[in-house]
Amino acid sequence: MAKSMAESTADEKLDLRGTPCPLNFVRTKLKLEKMPAGSLLEVWLDPGEPIEQVPDSLKMDGYGIEALEDHTEYFALHVRRPTEPSTDSAESV
Repeated sequence: MAKSMAESTADEKLDLRGTPCPLNFVRTKLKLEKMPAGSLLEVWLDPGEPIEQVPDSLKMDGYGIEALEDHTEYFALHVRRPTEPSTDSAESV
């Protein structure tokens, strides 16, 4: 059963099959931070904890989840780097 929300081609791919939590989230975030704003990253994750935790953690950090494809042995997660960095600091006058 494949759940796909986008037909976009990824700018880069990251194979994290066999990588435990939370390292898979950390490596995904580091990769996204090195990519240009608006880029699309395809991340391959194992079923179970990785696919349950990584998408939610990325959403909480402001990344857009555009697709999640079930390839039976792994999941392909499409993550978009925001075009504008999210900042928690207020502007000073």
